[in-house]
Amino acid sequence: MPKTLLLGLWMLFLSWPPLAWSTEPTLRGTGDLGVIIERSAGRVLIVSTSSNSIVGRVDGLGDLSHASVVYSRDQRYAYVFGRDGGLSKVDILRGMLEKRIVQGGNSIGGAISQDGRLVAVANYEPGGLKVFAADTLEPVADIPAAYGDGKRSKVVGIADLPGDRFIYSLFDADQIWIADLRDPKSPKVEKFNNIGKAPYDGLVTPDGRYYLAGLFGEDGIALLDTWQPQQGVKRILANYGQGEEKLPVYKMPHLRGWAVAGHHAYLPAIGRHEVLVTDTINWKETARIPVRGQPVFVVARPDGRQIWVNFAFPDNGFVQVIDTLTGRIVQTLEPGKAVLHLEFTPRGEAVWISARDDNKIVVYDTANFAKRAEWPAESPSGIFFTSRAHRIGF
Repeated sequence: MPKTLLLGLWMLFLSWPPLAWSTEPTLRGTGDLGVIIERSAGRVLIVSTSSNSIVGRVDGLGDLSHASVVYSRDQRYAYVFGRDGGLSKVDILRGMLEKRIVQGGNSIGGAISQDGRLVAVANYEPGGLKVFAADTLEPVADIPAAYGDGKRSKVVGIADLPGDRFIYSLFDADQIWIADLRDPKSPKVEKFNNIGKAPYDGLVTPDGRYYLAGLFGEDGIALLDTWQPQQGVKRILANYGQGEEKLPVYKMPHLRGWAVAGHHAYLPAIGRHEVLVTDTINWKETARIPVRGQPVFVVARPDGRQIWVNFAFPDNGFVQVIDTLTGRIVQTLEPGKAVLHLEFTPRGEAVWISARDDNKIVVYDTANFAKRAEWPAESPSGIFFTSRAHRIGF
């Protein structure tokens, strides 16, 4: 080969940008990163909470109209659960889709095991729980949500528990199940029946002890002490709307907002303009806080001093802030049209908010409520920071 040609090829090689030939990620940590769902585009934005900036985009994730995310224990991989049954593993350091499978027909979320080896997907269709190896996304277990005469229930409210277990609710069967996956080849399932009508979502308290399932078919919350499951499921906040007409529900509340602060839990009331407050010792109602609309997410700042609330239509352009010392509204904000999600930075100095119909993300200072940043995003919805990797139930 002529020397001039060799020299030309070498110069061309040197002119390529590093990422065109190197697979090494940019040197950075993962602790200040996260992803934001762009639901209409089937894409996630990779963002930095330190620089308040977008650092990457990953496409090709399918139907993200009700997407959620969990993280590997090293915070590098985001597992994205799509409404179309898609399970995607995204490398947020390299900014690339590592693998995607379609494991079901209609999915509502998922969880990752305590040891980080297993990813579980909660399915509407086919109703049940499917479990995959976190490194390869190869299937390891399939647990149909079978009940009655050969029927299968939608699975909702999934969360991880200590001991490589997953807890979830069966919407159609009115049950709570705990699947023990310490031996993935032979999972053990514990079932709790007659918990109340139509559980629609659930949360685990930060210590991993209590599982709360919201009930759509009746007023109240189903509570299971996972440290003492033999005591069975008990009802708390029963008949909280007794004697009053329930308003139309335009969007289901989300208990996964994790509104547990100190010794109190703050929960959205279905069909009411109230946040319900209960203590977390004997689970008795202690207060009701009137708010602007029907709450969807009721989210606690990491230090527990504030509760941030967004609302269903027609009040979904507002966010209100509750001071947990006084139990009063201390701020009302208007971030944009159709606020869908709120996520605090790991230590709570800022909150990120998605405004779907205004196609933007807004960041607020939680001390003085000043706007820190704003930038465009295509129909943004869920916001998920990597700090979730080290929390039970996230």
